[in-house]
Amino acid sequence: MLKKFTHGTIERNVILLSVLTLITVSIGGLAQIVPLFTVESTIERVQGVRPYTPLELMGRNIYVREGCYACHSQMVRPFRDENERYGHYSLAAESMYDRPFQWGSKRTGPDLARVGGRYSDDWQAAHLRAPRDLVPDTVMPAYAFLDRPLDYSGIEAHLRAQRALGVPYSEEMVANARADLEAQARPDMDASGFSSRYARARQAAFDGNPQRVTEMDALVAYLQMLGTLVDFRDVTPEQLRQQ
Repeated sequence: MLKKFTHGTIERNVILLSVLTLITVSIGGLAQIVPLFTVESTIERVQGVRPYTPLELMGRNIYVREGCYACHSQMVRPFRDENERYGHYSLAAESMYDRPFQWGSKRTGPDLARVGGRYSDDWQAAHLRAPRDLVPDTVMPAYAFLDRPLDYSGIEAHLRAQRALGVPYSEEMVANARADLEAQARPDMDASGFSSRYARARQAAFDGNPQRVTEMDALVAYLQMLGTLVDFRDVTPEQLRQQ
């Protein structure tokens, strides 16, 4: 009887209900948030994960700009059918430098979390230019306009902004951002410094023309690195359980 009366009193008093709701939500929120300040990171680091190269970062910006996430997720779920089709399920560490991350549940096209290296650079570029030439039933629009020059005049500032958000770009990486971007897209250039700064980063004429740097270069470079950084043979079961 007392419980019924108490609930009735609270439900009929808007101010009292609001105050008690605020207190309840605050207690729950503090219980979840406060412990996070005692740890350096909630993501277990996995060997091989690195920041994007300048060219890959520009490609990711184009991927987001063109709304590719609306039809393609980048999250392989821990289900047998997905693992057999796409590969090892996604780890949180693989997206630790993504803002915003590209995980999702909407798939008009296939998941792209493991697309890197599955097709050649020529195939990726041709597919972007004229999708139905390679996949007749696709509803994907054509992106032939990406063959235009890439504007990377602000790449150094872009890396500094990423570093301010916690991405571990060094001063050397920032200072050499423009040179590293050009070196990755032009295989005729010396890439020794670039390779030392970015592990497992591949140098290639991603759009098929080594004499220029285009938006197509950037987007294909980004797609070709997805899912290639982590060697899952080196990932321990303990690390996987902590993801």
